[in-house]
Amino acid sequence: MYGLTYSHIISIVLTLTFVSLVGVYAGRRVASAADFTVGGRKAGAILIIGTITGTLVGGASTVGTAELAFKYGLSAWWFTLGAGAGCFLLALLLARPLRESALETVPQFLAKSYGPAAGPIASIFSSTGIFLNIIAQILAAIALIAPIFQLSSFNAALIAIVLVICYVYFGGVISTGIVGIVKLAILYSSLIVIGVLAYLKAGGAAGLAGSFPPYPWFSLLGRGFSTDIAAGFSLIVGVMSTQTYLQAMFSGKDVRISRFGALCSGMLVLPSGLAGILAGMYMKLNYPDMPASEALPMFVINYLPPWLGGIVLAVLLVAVVGTAAGLTLGISTMFTRDIYQKYINTRADDRQMLMTSRIVLVTVVGLTILFVTGNLKSMILQWSFLSMGLRGACIFLPLLGAIFFKKFVSPVGGVLALAVGPLADLFWKLAVPQGIDPLYAGLLASFIVLLICSILFRRPDVQK
Repeated sequence: MYGLTYSHIISIVLTLTFVSLVGVYAGRRVASAADFTVGGRKAGAILIIGTITGTLVGGASTVGTAELAFKYGLSAWWFTLGAGAGCFLLALLLARPLRESALETVPQFLAKSYGPAAGPIASIFSSTGIFLNIIAQILAAIALIAPIFQLSSFNAALIAIVLVICYVYFGGVISTGIVGIVKLAILYSSLIVIGVLAYLKAGGAAGLAGSFPPYPWFSLLGRGFSTDIAAGFSLIVGVMSTQTYLQAMFSGKDVRISRFGALCSGMLVLPSGLAGILAGMYMKLNYPDMPASEALPMFVINYLPPWLGGIVLAVLLVAVVGTAAGLTLGISTMFTRDIYQKYINTRADDRQMLMTSRIVLVTVVGLTILFVTGNLKSMILQWSFLSMGLRGACIFLPLLGAIFFKKFVSPVGGVLALAVGPLADLFWKLAVPQGIDPLYAGLLASFIVLLICSILFRRPDVQK
């Protein structure tokens, strides 16, 4: 099924080498922990776009979207639709207060409103949610590496983990931004080629319409109203609650740059899933019994010229690895700033902070192997939606409260909402797996606790 030629292999190696050299160049610009985490707060719009879009457009929006489209059609678009909408709201609502705060992490921001207890709680639950999405990226990497190079899933996972560590270890946010820019230029060119080719080979709109029934294949609600709306909503609240994307807002030269970068990211992310959808549906027509997760890589190998196919395969792998790297950087930053510096080594100097960031990064990525090997048959987007929902249930409402209702929300309400929201999300997922989406349960619990506790335990200045 996979017939790699020497042209494929040569172009794969050359593309990976080029991107790696860019990463090494980025690493040479890192001189401090601040450079590693927020780029020294001197990031321009291009670097912000590279960081946000380079992390969002990864395995879920390419390989995962094609996999879901292979099974359901157009409803696979919700990942990038929701992510794009989340970027727009990030720019409009959060860019100014986050950049003007001069902080580095979301838990730091929440701790200013809700007290020091908010920091570690937000870090732990937010990191757990982010970790689930790293698992999704490693699963996508396995779908690319294992069948193409005839490797076992375990060995493919090990290769993916090593690539993630190399991608971001030396450059932090500068690396994810600069490599993200290079990756996006190649990736979007590739997605345009894939989308147009799949559309034409399927016979255009008429050919697709004649091959698939309208429902579920051409409906955004093909998996059911509740399921698909929850999927899109989870991306919106997830993007607005994730350290990696909010970190880009902290990193901008000023508010205008941060906002512009987020708006441009939204415009780039929103349509990016269409190529995967078209490729997934076309492969369903021609190879209905193939593994759904292999739809996109198989399309690339079978229908693109070998030299171009090799470049596309390499950049798809870089997209997957880049997303995992950006997410891992978010966890590393939160742990280093909100737990290590405050509770483990309060006198840590800049060198120790930088080293700790890198140690955490390696540890987090390494832990994914324990979860990936037992979930090889699970769908990639399933992990991504669950991840975004858990992050949103923890951070979303307390963050909005701290920004827009600071005079009314209380520290007790904020801290309890940070803990109760994700716990309710996880409990609902385990106790009622076939009920409403756990995101709704988590957000409802977070809202009720935030509201009631803010009434019962009002701020002293409000009581006066």
